[in-house]
Amino acid sequence: MRRSTTTTLALSAVVAVLALTGCAGHAEPVGASAASSAPAQRGGSTPLAPAPLSSAQLSQRLLTESDLGEGYTRKPEAPRRNDDVTVIGCPALEKLGSDSATGASLDFRRKAKASFTYTGSSSSEVGEELYSDSPAKLSKGISKVCDAMLSCPSYQVASGSTVVDMGTEKSTAPDLGDEQWSQLLTFSAGGQRSVVKQTAIRTGNILVIVSGSPGLVDTHLDKALTKARTAR
Repeated sequence: MRRSTTTTLALSAVVAVLALTGCAGHAEPVGASAASSAPAQRGGSTPLAPAPLSSAQLSQRLLTESDLGEGYTRKPEAPRRNDDVTVIGCPALEKLGSDSATGASLDFRRKAKASFTYTGSSSSEVGEELYSDSPAKLSKGISKVCDAMLSCPSYQVASGSTVVDMGTEKSTAPDLGDEQWSQLLTFSAGGQRSVVKQTAIRTGNILVIVSGSPGLVDTHLDKALTKARTAR
């Protein structure tokens, strides 16, 4: 990330790179849902898992302005920043390294994302990320980072000259899909405070992550999951 002396921009930048999944979740054993609903192969063998969707297919399943309704504008994708991000005060995240702490360890090649600004009543944001891989790999990749985050209810993230105080709080995850996670992240810097809700739902070989203003996340999560499941 580029160094910035503007606290609001710094907070936005940290929110953008900390695209972590929510970590207060409920889960079925991976593969249990698919195994119970998919027909058995001849000879009683385990049914084959569906192939991951392509990034192009995922892009078609992202929410759009028309899905969200009046007052939403899609934001252009931010260029990749080169400054190092350092985690302070959370040994578990420090051990994973800065890439893991900023979500880069979610090594899923098939992905698509979009973010929107909402100006209906006040300026707020909501973003969506879609990933596709095997159910087991999606679960393992998320859980590794989630477990580390839950071990540290407070820590700091430094980028360039900016240091942001982070807080993590469990949130109730909706009973959707095969696995669910949800959390509230608090960002504090320069006297300003921002709260972001992140909710992640795994449905088969697709992972849906919606993050942003808590009210907007709750409003659009079900819609995002429904569209992500739609075959194109």
